[in-house]
Amino acid sequence: MRYKRIVTGTFISRPNRFIAMVDISGTIERCHVKNTGRCRELLVEGATVYLSVPDNPNRSTPYDLVAVMKGKRLVNMDSQIPNAAVAESLKEIPMFSKVTEIHREYTYGNSRIDIYAKDDDNRYLLEV
Repeated sequence: MRYKRIVTGTFISRPNRFIAMVDISGTIERCHVKNTGRCRELLVEGATVYLSVPDNPNRSTPYDLVAVMKGKRLVNMDSQIPNAAVAESLKEIPMFSKVTEIHREYTYGNSRIDIYAKDDDNRYLLEV
């Protein structure tokens, strides 16, 4: 899983759970936060953050906040990435090497399952 374009910035504030204010090269930008959790221990004023640049120029926010530095560690803030990474690399796991079909956000009864996969003999419901 790779982002097309990444920009570095400095976290300023988070007015609500969906928005962060970030300084990017001296310009304050309103950015979408891809994780609606509190993240107070991560999103602290002055923290280095990484922003992806979405393909849609008509969005109300020009960037998505996808990662933050916590000390010397880079922490993922994009809550969709773990499922995407597992779906992308599933066939590399020996048990799933013969999988022919993979569906994300699969509806099973009244539930939504992270990943549905199947091969000629088996069906798998996976929660990441």
